[in-house]
Amino acid sequence: MLRWFRAFLPREERFFDLFARHAETVLQGALALQEMLRGGDETPVFCQRVNQYENDADSITREVLTAVRRTFITPFDRGDIKNLITSMDDAIDQMQQTAKAVILFEVRTFEPPMREMGTLLVECANLVGRALPLLKSIGNNVSMLTAITEELTKLEGRVDDLHDIGLKELFLKHRNANTMDYIVGAEIYDHLEKVADRFDDVANEINSIVIEQV
Repeated sequence: MLRWFRAFLPREERFFDLFARHAETVLQGALALQEMLRGGDETPVFCQRVNQYENDADSITREVLTAVRRTFITPFDRGDIKNLITSMDDAIDQMQQTAKAVILFEVRTFEPPMREMGTLLVECANLVGRALPLLKSIGNNVSMLTAITEELTKLEGRVDDLHDIGLKELFLKHRNANTMDYIVGAEIYDHLEKVADRFDDVANEINSIVIEQV
């Protein structure tokens, strides 16, 4: 009955503008992360860009959470809105953690699997950006939203595979050499894997919203 009643009430649509702004910020953060993983003297510059985009995303997240408290009719459940924007924010937070590790350990070269993981994370960010506008009309976009979330889960699995491959290669490379290089490389791999995990969380939140609304 409540869902039927809500369908006839005017809804606050600015949430979708905020979602779009956040998704674009996450994408820019992923692109900066990808550039960071190319290595070289410009690495700190791209680390700083990741940090800046994370700060921008935090500001948008606060706007969303404030709007949830002040809006009478929301596009879908308030808890779902909070969970969705939080999961998106967690993804770029984890990108920032990766950049912090790179700065802390003064890393300037990155292994090929790391760079490939960075490329896949950009794909994840693009998929999230494609999915969010479809939530305006969930009933008409169920199949597309399902396909996008399935692809996000597949990408997360590919990142997991690269994580395992990269760790093995790193171990073989450094087992008779510098242990610290292995530890630092392993930490970067772990951070990159966690970014993909957070994107998978976004996919799960989108699926949850779809299930509740159809």
